[in-house]
Amino acid sequence: MSQEEANRLYWEQIRQGDRESLFALHHNSYFHLLRFGLKTCGDHELVKDCVNQLFLQLWEKRTGLSPVTNVRAYLFTALRRLILDQLAVDARTDAAVRKMAEEHEWSELSYEEMMIRVQRDEELKQRLHHAMRQLTPRQIELVRLKFFEGLSYEQIALQTSQTIKTAYNTIYDAIKVLRSILK
Repeated sequence: MSQEEANRLYWEQIRQGDRESLFALHHNSYFHLLRFGLKTCGDHELVKDCVNQLFLQLWEKRTGLSPVTNVRAYLFTALRRLILDQLAVDARTDAAVRKMAEEHEWSELSYEEMMIRVQRDEELKQRLHHAMRQLTPRQIELVRLKFFEGLSYEQIALQTSQTIKTAYNTIYDAIKVLRSILK
């Protein structure tokens, strides 16, 4: 029996609630999943956690699992998604921590330092406002949609009845103008 045939057999037995088959599939796949995961992300601990989480999820969802012809490919794909999801969560957490640190930094500033920062921010706002007045109305609209409303280029194209390429080029040109003015 080939490795993949054994994995398919374990898969079917897992679907029927056989815990020993879960352990056997874990044992047969762990090293391969770990190597694959390390190619996706260099964080050894994160990859190990995601591999274990993958098998926990398989067990939790065993009754809803469908038959799979290539168990190894399924496991690789599922592991890759778990790793990418975890990296995204980590990135959001890092951003939140940085934001909290910045807010904490503001609270430790002296009154004079805070006033200087407020004045710099106000000066930057004025320069940006002046630069925005140099854009065409269409450029202003697309910049607003992209950066203030957070729409994707696809969403902007749909909303403004333009092609995605036109929306991208218009925003790119607007950014070039803003950069040159703000230098």
